Amino acid sequence: MSREEDRRITDMGTLKALAHPLRMKLYRLLFVAEVATASQLAEQVDEAVSLVSYHLRKLSEHGLVEEAEPRSADARERWWQPSSEGVSIRDEDFRDAPEKVAAHLAASRLFLDQRTEMYRTYLDERAHWDPEWNKAAGDSEALLRLTPGELAGLKDELRALLKRYDEQGRAREAAGDTAGREHVALHVYGFPFRV
Repeated sequence: MSREEDRRITDMGTLKALAHPLRMKLYRLLFVAEVATASQLAEQVDEAVSLVSYHLRKLSEHGLVEEAEPRSADARERWWQPSSEGVSIRDEDFRDAPEKVAAHLAASRLFLDQRTEMYRTYLDERAHWDPEWNKAAGDSEALLRLTPGELAGLKDELRALLKRYDEQGRAREAAGDTAGREHVALHVYGFPFRV
């Protein structure tokens, strides 16, 4: 699928559209699946197809998802795909008004809560994963002394590394190397703090 690389969200309407708990789950599931119908997504989130369709249309109104080429002969099925390789939401785009600051904070907290829930689910299910996956998975904390420029450089290097691994994994999968391949979430936060 040929999509723009990253969609930078700079307006309140699009931020609010994505910062809805069910819409963010649907966006994430659609991103992982690459293409899906409302029925397929509804099954994963245990919601009515009509509700999922409504939220997909709302995401579409803001350019976050788009209709995809049909994957079946059933003309009644509407297939969806993300309209970009990801989204980027930057603090600097939401600092010029108190309501923008509040909306950005609320969205950031929602995203953190959902990421935390993903990790909790893994922890709860860890005993059911093969030892090889448990050995490969991990969490860590590094407490560094950096300048803003150094932290920005580290963030850019990590993104480049993640992109390389993602491209390699997708290429290998497209070539038929699917044995043992699973979806993997990697959550990285870099932020200043004082003690």
